[in-house]
Amino acid sequence: MNPLNVEFRIKTADVQSVLIHLTNCKNSFIPPLDKVVDLQEYSGKLVENSVTFEAWDNNILVGLVATYFNDKENYSGFITNISVIKKYSGNGLATELLKNCFVYGKQHKFKDVSLEVFCENKAAIRLYIKNEFYQTLVKNDFISMKKNL
Repeated sequence: MNPLNVEFRIKTADVQSVLIHLTNCKNSFIPPLDKVVDLQEYSGKLVENSVTFEAWDNNILVGLVATYFNDKENYSGFITNISVIKKYSGNGLATELLKNCFVYGKQHKFKDVSLEVFCENKAAIRLYIKNEFYQTLVKNDFISMKKNL
């Protein structure tokens, strides 16, 4: 499904594109992303160490799922970021990006992917449940969730 005529890519974004994207999306996170991480440092870490699943509208990064697929012992991935610019939300971009992530994980023999979400982020939790994640742990204000691939 591609309702907005965006282009889906894998691992093409540079640090500046990710930084601009995260800056545009920071207030859609609960708590706001810039209150939790240094956006410049985090952008660099994502580009350097994660596999990024990207939605582009022309030269603008409008959707991003960043996943660490580096656990070659347990073959378990960890999704560290899911974000869509507000203007593009509600059109299935996050679900499509997650599907791309799942396909990549399966192709690379990963058994599952997990993530953490703030308990109060009800919209994100609904998205994860819709995409077959299940709760594995509640600790402090966060829920750990997993999806079997």
